[in-house]
Amino acid sequence: MTQSTCQLKTGMFVMPIHDPAKPLSQCLAEDMQLAVQCDQLGMDEFWVGEHHSSTVENIVMPEMFLAKAAALTSSIRLGPAPICLQYHHPVHVANRLALLDHLSDGRLNVCFGPGAIPTDMEVYGVDPADTAGRVAESIEMIMQIWSSDPPYHLPGTFWNIQMHDQLDLEMGLGPLHKPLQQPHPPISVPSISPQSSGLAAAAAQGFSLFSHHMISEETLAKQWSWYCSSAEQAGRQATPANWRVSRNILVAETTEQARQLARDNSLGACIEYILKLTRRGPGVGMWKRNSEQADDDCNLDYFLDEVIIAGDPDHVADRIRQLRERVGDFGTLVLVAHDWDDSQTWQRSVELFQHDVLPQVI
Repeated sequence: MTQSTCQLKTGMFVMPIHDPAKPLSQCLAEDMQLAVQCDQLGMDEFWVGEHHSSTVENIVMPEMFLAKAAALTSSIRLGPAPICLQYHHPVHVANRLALLDHLSDGRLNVCFGPGAIPTDMEVYGVDPADTAGRVAESIEMIMQIWSSDPPYHLPGTFWNIQMHDQLDLEMGLGPLHKPLQQPHPPISVPSISPQSSGLAAAAAQGFSLFSHHMISEETLAKQWSWYCSSAEQAGRQATPANWRVSRNILVAETTEQARQLARDNSLGACIEYILKLTRRGPGVGMWKRNSEQADDDCNLDYFLDEVIIAGDPDHVADRIRQLRERVGDFGTLVLVAHDWDDSQTWQRSVELFQHDVLPQVI
């Protein structure tokens, strides 16, 4: 078995997918408890998604959540994943992230990307056809804000940032805030497709790849190949240590128990929900192992067999080693959090992963 060249780091990603019948305050409290647990167990990163008009994915501003998490934790790095850039003015994003970086004593990670919920786009008045352009323009403006001083003159297609007429540097009026980490916090971009212009641009800028938790091993391998070639064309060398791969992982005392739990509990419900949602929209093609896979075969059974990692500690460790051999080395494995339909099961799963799985694969 080939020895990995990257020291594996670990993270947790809270989308979240919650039971809409559960009170929002309870959902948030359980997610916060998970953040504290991950910090206490020595995980490296904690990520929180952004969604505005969903009763299922119900954290509307991850930066607010993470500000509280920063106060309750000591060492784990914290990040929104992603910040949905097309919904927000770039000055607002740049300033609130700079503030969060200072509040967290430089523990901020950043993931820039689009949103995917159609009702979010509608309520913000965003044309889906403009998403890629909005995201690219916003990133460019944020990077310029973080690397320059007033006066500001940043014209764009979707936003125009001007600040010169009212400058009063003697009175401290004008400068926009910069992050604590210089030149900026570590930046990554999410990706589902094996190839995209956005991922190529991210590779050219030196941003890290954050691969989606439902894509196949075939897609993961193609993604990394595309990222590496794009970086090379831009004169950069891709670093596997900066590649984040997210996966649905459940660890239990026995593999049989873990697989049954994954099918029946909130993990399986999450997969079924996302499949149902995408069948109503763009279709399940993005989740297939390849173009030959039939739509009907893209179901929970397929994910349990080929994508989800559920088992006892030895089985999970073997699957992770196999994953890294098949898709290429990566530096961070990001576990996906699920609704605590059974808090004891999920807390135990994280403990088993950190104490019994991780030592076998680092």
